[in-house]
Amino acid sequence: MVKLKINNQVLDVPEGTTLLEAARSLQIDIPTMCHLEGTGHFTSCMVCLVKDSRNGRLMASCSMPAMEGMEIITDDAECQESRKASLELLLSEHVGDCEAPCQLVCPAHMNIPLMNRLIAAGNDAKAIEVVKRDIALPAILGRICPAPCEAGCRRKQLDEPVSICLLKGFAADQELDKGVVSVLQETKTDRKVAIIGAGPAGLAAAFYLNKAGHQVVLFEKNEKAGGDLLQIKEEVLPTKVMEAELASILNSRIQINYNSTIGTAEFEQLQQAYDAVVLAVGAQTDQWKDKGLLLSKNGIQVDKTTYQTSIDKVFAIGNALRPSKLAVRSVGQGKELAWVLNEWFETTELKGYPSRFNSKFGKLNEPEFAEYLKESVDEKRWQASRGKATGFTREEAVAEARRCLHCDCRNPESCKLRELSDRYGAEQRRFQYDERFVIRKEFAPQNIVYEPGKCIKCGICVRLTQQYQETFGFSFIGRGFDVRIGVPFSESVEKALEKTAALVAEKCPTGALAKTDTEEQL
Repeated sequence: MVKLKINNQVLDVPEGTTLLEAARSLQIDIPTMCHLEGTGHFTSCMVCLVKDSRNGRLMASCSMPAMEGMEIITDDAECQESRKASLELLLSEHVGDCEAPCQLVCPAHMNIPLMNRLIAAGNDAKAIEVVKRDIALPAILGRICPAPCEAGCRRKQLDEPVSICLLKGFAADQELDKGVVSVLQETKTDRKVAIIGAGPAGLAAAFYLNKAGHQVVLFEKNEKAGGDLLQIKEEVLPTKVMEAELASILNSRIQINYNSTIGTAEFEQLQQAYDAVVLAVGAQTDQWKDKGLLLSKNGIQVDKTTYQTSIDKVFAIGNALRPSKLAVRSVGQGKELAWVLNEWFETTELKGYPSRFNSKFGKLNEPEFAEYLKESVDEKRWQASRGKATGFTREEAVAEARRCLHCDCRNPESCKLRELSDRYGAEQRRFQYDERFVIRKEFAPQNIVYEPGKCIKCGICVRLTQQYQETFGFSFIGRGFDVRIGVPFSESVEKALEKTAALVAEKCPTGALAKTDTEEQL
């Protein structure tokens, strides 16, 4: 047996035990990317570095055997900085987007490519489920939104952007046509939230807070809900569409009090009676000057991450912060605030809506258009033959959704490179090359796509295809800095992964090998 210390804990392990195995026996987490149990050591990513405090030496814990008298540190500043640098070196060659550009510029951050895939597959029920994760009023916004997301669509480099807003409206219309059922609450809590204002921001906050199980009461100064939506012309936003979508929210155990004027006394009473008060009062903020709130020249002042005002239990969203014609921004803020409040209620910690690391590579080069068209169609943008207010027919929606280039990652939640880059604050461009690798897409059995530009050369696919005795499999090709993962004898990826396609995709630590099935992302 070998005696050593790890993070000041003494342990004995059998000779030949790696430091990684020893640490895990103590439930100490050390990150890995190139390591896979049962496939031997490889030591390429250097993310698992630890330090021997006796001599300051850094070493890869996945392959270094435990030795007598070692005093290992796994989590000090030097270890963390070394892991960060290792990740940044991996990112320097990684060509891929964690999230598609259209999703990144959408003020509500909706998963647009996944919606497109579901519509193209005819799965309307799942498509609207994906939309409503981020947008509470999709039928309305599908008609009135100026579509900032389409400005980010890579398809416009080829011809015209995908008609995202009409597709969103189509998915919503399919649900409305069936008669929307009440929102199912995930749980039921004893928390109560008062929302002043039933415009887009207030309605979105109410939708998501109600879904989380909290009791929501809306106070609206007018006789109807909708706020500025009520001023939109019928030929742009049909009344029946707006009323149906608003009813789907308001008929879901949400109480609304119309013709409610909130003066100073009423405002103070709400703060006493509710766990949180949300101001979604639109651009008319002058009336709040005498109620203890700090105001700016644009509107109510809030913390930019939590939407909290100068009063602890009071929050503000939408045009109350600054005038804007983008209803989708107000709707997005309503969703974010609901998350903030839900976390606050559950943990007593007030923190901002989470943001994640996002790998980005910029514009496509012209030779890469053909690679992305492998998962798309070479067709021009479809127009709604019945007009935007009525929207796409099913045939038009499916045809337009198929134009999506699918430039998002298919493994956005399970990608270790993204998760660890987020954890260690890695900077993608610290060691960036002047010219990036050219993007290619190849396809394997079992609906697997291989994008070598995302590969970090961890060798897991090489070891697995050897272990399972693929006829060709993957191999390291080239030497030194020019080494890459490829298929011997210039064979296809389809030939390389005849037996192990799904397995190597499951074990790939990035999105280099991934399933194209939409179900994998739901």
